[in-house]
This record gives sequence, structure tokens and C-alpha cells, in this order.
Amino acid sequence: MPLPTRPDPYALAEEAAQAVRERFGVERIDVVLTLGSGWSAASEDLGEEIGSCPIGELPGFSTPVVIGHGGQFRVVRTAGGKTAAVLTGRTHYYEGRGVAPVVHGVRTAIKAGASTVVLTNGCGGLNLDRPAGTVVLMRDHINLTGANPLVGARFIDMTESYSKRLRDLARTVDPDLPEGVYAQFHGPSFETPAEVRMAGVLGADLVGMSTALETIAARELGAEVLGLSLVTNLAAGISPTPLHHEEVLEAGAAAAPRLRSLLAGIVAAL
Repeated sequence: MPLPTRPDPYALAEEAAQAVRERFGVERIDVVLTLGSGWSAASEDLGEEIGSCPIGELPGFSTPVVIGHGGQFRVVRTAGGKTAAVLTGRTHYYEGRGVAPVVHGVRTAIKAGASTVVLTNGCGGLNLDRPAGTVVLMRDHINLTGANPLVGARFIDMTESYSKRLRDLARTVDPDLPEGVYAQFHGPSFETPAEVRMAGVLGADLVGMSTALETIAARELGAEVLGLSLVTNLAAGISPTPLHHEEVLEAGAAAAPRLRSLLAGIVAAL
């Protein structure tokens, strides 16, 4: 029996991009923001809302399964006159749907015209001087998932995965933002203390379960990427207490006013 064929992910992204343009009555998307764990509340001050719908109603998208992800696809007009797509939630690789659904939101927005991608996440921190509530600019990443959204001879340069121009722009909003290297693990189990030590030896300052795969897909299609990590807890072996997802939600709620102000300032400056 022949194996079932999967839809071409690029064609599916084109279909979804057309659905976005038609549903919201916009000619193009200029920038896309994916709001990860702890960040969804920051979506309220990003601009005048053009429209919204549940993410799962658009072609190729699935409803987020993680508590704390809002599950909406919003389109807003920013203070700078840009059209921004705001995804309050994402598909994670650990959900078992494959790599293409993980990066579908990024590909859809770029096919709809976006040249700037803002990716956010909640993460574990390896540095004691960056406690829960610290926002860190992603300077680079280490992909430890064993997966890649590119299939075949699609060779792309990843020297500057996260745009220095956009990091500098973010610092015009908050000059005190530190930088760090993010390691993406497969999940959904939190990292073990030994895995956290390994990540630190490899050069990571942050550990989590998202973002790197989306960045690869965005860079393939030529978009600039800004990565923002909210330290929601110290990582295993560094934290004095066991890890739990409620801690992630609590840190996001406590940091919400700052996240809203930071994101609003960045989006207005784009």
C-alpha cells in the first residue's frame, strides 16, 4: 500500500496567506509576531485591531494545545502604519504533528508579505544574574531537536540567524536588554540537570522548546528575525525547586505590563 502523501508545506502556506488577505481585507502583512508562553497578554497594545479569528480556522493551522497560549490570529495596524499579524500561540514540535506545522505560521505570514518576524518564548535560564522576569534578546541558537524544517538541498546561511539591526532597534526601546544564546530541546519533558549543564558547555544561556525551527524557516524565505526570550524560571539543576508549567504562567503574568510596553515600543519602531 502506498504511503499517504503530505501536502506541500510551501503551497499550503501560500493558500493560508491568501486566506489571511481575503479574510481580513488586507493587501499584505508587513510583520508577524508569534507570542509564546507568558507573552499572550502583551498583544493588547500592538495597534488598532483590523480583525481576528481562532488560529485553527485558517488553512493548515491547528489550535494551540498549551495552556497559556491564546489561540488567536489577529491582524492589527501599528502606530507606524504597518500591518502586523499576531499569533497568540504556536504548534510545538513535541505535539507530534511533524516539523512543517511548527513553522507554518511563519511561512504563511512571509508568503503574505512579511519581511520581519518577531518570535517570543518562555524559557529556562542558566544565569543566576538573570532571574525570572528577565527578557533576553536571542543572539543565536542551538537546535537540539534533531529536526529541521528544510528538506532536500536547501542550503541557507545561518551566520546571523537573529538580526543585529533588530536587536539594536529593540535596545532603543529598552537599552538594558541583555543578549544570550538559546538552545531548543525537543520537549515536552523539561530538561534534566545534566542536559542543562551540557547546554551550558555548548554555549547556551537559555533553554526551551520552540523558536529555533521557526527561525530556520524564516531565514530560508529571507525574513529578518528578532527573538525575545522571557526567563520564566531557572533551569533544572540551577533552580532550587522542581519545575512546573504553572511557574511559567505565573512569571508571564507578573511580567505582563513590561512585556506589553516593550513589544508595543518595538512594533511602533519597526
